[in-house]
Amino acid sequence: MAPSMLEKIANPEYYKGQVAGFKTSASNYYKPLFRAGSVKPLWHLMAFTSVVMYTTNYICLKGSKVQHARQEQKTALEEYYKNHGITPHH
Repeated sequence: MAPSMLEKIANPEYYKGQVAGFKTSASNYYKPLFRAGSVKPLWHLMAFTSVVMYTTNYICLKGSKVQHARQEQKTALEEYYKNHGITPHH
């Protein structure tokens, strides 16, 4: 009988196997590129770093602040339109 998905994700060996597989495939892909002096690994590292950096920056710092500022602006515009008798979509 095959293990259920819950049994699989609760077992640390599953993750060890996934990491080992990733290490093997990454090594097989990048080792020849490093030996050949290719710039491709550098570009991949730079792209990965940028994605992680900007995602973390948005989630941790800017996401809630931007949403709060947008809500504040929306409320202010609604009050302005109501006080001046203007419809938002004219």
